Amino acid sequence: MSERNNKGVSRRQFLNYCLTGVGGFLAAGMLAPMVKFAIDPALQKAGAEGGKVPVASLSEITEEPKSISFKKKIVDVWTGEQETPFTAWVYKQGDQVIALSPICKHLGCTVNWNGDAKYKNEFFCPCHLGRYEKNGKNIPGTPPMKPLDQYEVEVKDGKILLGEVKANKIAEGA
Repeated sequence: MSERNNKGVSRRQFLNYCLTGVGGFLAAGMLAPMVKFAIDPALQKAGAEGGKVPVASLSEITEEPKSISFKKKIVDVWTGEQETPFTAWVYKQGDQVIALSPICKHLGCTVNWNGDAKYKNEFFCPCHLGRYEKNGKNIPGTPPMKPLDQYEVEVKDGKILLGEVKANKIAEGA
């Protein structure tokens, strides 16, 4: 056996181990903040703040759908909290207040009440001639395949509060 094998770890191997360890420690120190910066927002909880916001007085609303614009604070994991503009078509049906999203379910254009002279008392999408009934139900034979979404509605102290957008249950008969 040679004398070299009896020494265990050579000086060269020891230096290689030390440099690899120190290099790995420095690399981990530099990469950890970058990885945390990249994935941290995705790990935080996102969502809307507060729930429902007041948008109008109950006395302003009639059985004719009325376009109401409002702002809601939205917490986004990338940009933080910001006020985002929304619009709703709001009307009364008996004692019930109904608020529909103006976003067409076909390709996302904005629908208008009585938007076309040929189609009275309907929501009309000018982009691809989509049509909806007053309750938001899509009219068969037109491009939209789903009814307009509706907002959660609460009436409190004469004020109309709108919450999250959800699937339309009115058009389904619920």
